Amino acid sequence: MNTREPGGPGGAGAGARDGAAARGPRPYAYLEDLELDHVAIAMRSFDEVLPLLERLGGVAATQPERVESQGVEVCFVGRVELIRPLSEANGVARFIERRGAGLHHIAYRVADVGAVMKELTAEGYRFTSDGPMTGAGGHRIAFMHPKSTGGVLVEMVEAD
Repeated sequence: MNTREPGGPGGAGAGARDGAAARGPRPYAYLEDLELDHVAIAMRSFDEVLPLLERLGGVAATQPERVESQGVEVCFVGRVELIRPLSEANGVARFIERRGAGLHHIAYRVADVGAVMKELTAEGYRFTSDGPMTGAGGHRIAFMHPKSTGGVLVEMVEAD
């Protein structure tokens, strides 16, 4: 049961839709109709899982792309992003060392990453950076700090 107050992180209004019109403006309107952009799996080598994901998804993987600012190489198979560290000195490498290969983050598509960061920060959520960063494909992105999201790394990806 959620016992947090509406408006705080994880508050009761965070996902409620029933009766929203009767209560007036939705406090989370800027997050309305978010679409899942992708889920990311951290691993040391793409070769371990690419053939299976391509077969299951019925699509070929994109060419690997280096995202130097994040210290990773990524490729996509549909809405699954595979990420591998470029060195042992970054967050993805530490993630794999501590937890092994596996689900790294979930990403949602938003219209304006900066605006969403401002709104969520005002509600008490934290981000891993002070402003949007450049991610794969040149998209503006931001990661919510797992300490403010129940331990889940959440990425916001600005829609094209």
